[in-house]
Amino acid sequence: MDAPLIVSAVDVHRRFGQGETAVNALDGVTVGFPKGQFTAIMGPSGSGKSTLMHILAGLDRPTSGSVAVDGVELPELDDRRLTQLRRDKLGFIFQFFNLLPILTAEENITLPMRLAGRKPDPAWLDELIAKVGLADRRKHKPSELSGGQQQRVAVARALLTRPAVVFADEPTGNLDSKASEEVLQLLRGAVDDYGQTVVMVTHDPSAASFADRIVVLKDGKVVSEGPAGDRSQVVDLMREVA
Repeated sequence: MDAPLIVSAVDVHRRFGQGETAVNALDGVTVGFPKGQFTAIMGPSGSGKSTLMHILAGLDRPTSGSVAVDGVELPELDDRRLTQLRRDKLGFIFQFFNLLPILTAEENITLPMRLAGRKPDPAWLDELIAKVGLADRRKHKPSELSGGQQQRVAVARALLTRPAVVFADEPTGNLDSKASEEVLQLLRGAVDDYGQTVVMVTHDPSAASFADRIVVLKDGKVVSEGPAGDRSQVVDLMREVA
């Protein structure tokens, strides 16, 4: 039996501007993301992949179409309820870490929960910090951590609330190859060990090969979706699309 969809988009359009200068960043996208699966979204520059992620994550609104996360229709939510949904149901990992320099690694990990007036489960926090390899760095500030360690802090922060889905936007784009592999192994492990759902935008075939499935966009449309395969297979797929 196929896993239920935790995130779905149906006939989603996103139009920027008006008249002759308008750009259709998304042009009728219908796609679903199964629970407990790691999906990579790929495509050439300007294909609409980042726009799609922003709409799926409630960071932008579609011009038309339906988007649902964990059974909740996003276009029906006002800004306050949308913010609450992002806080309660979503985890985010960005290219540039987005850590507060005055806070320790542990404080950065727990900040979103504390801002929401909630306390993290100490056992789960300890497990996550150990999982990302920062047990001896939890009291260090970001300036005392390498880029890879900072991104591992961001991974733990995204997983702490046990979100319905983690969105990762080019999470290895600012890392060297060793640190990139460490972060991708963590995302892979989050899916395999915890049943986490991960949706990642990437341009890197090596990163995409860690996923279960790849969705490819071109000119605002889904042109391919299927199993990820290894790096060479991802490269071949992107050549076909191009």
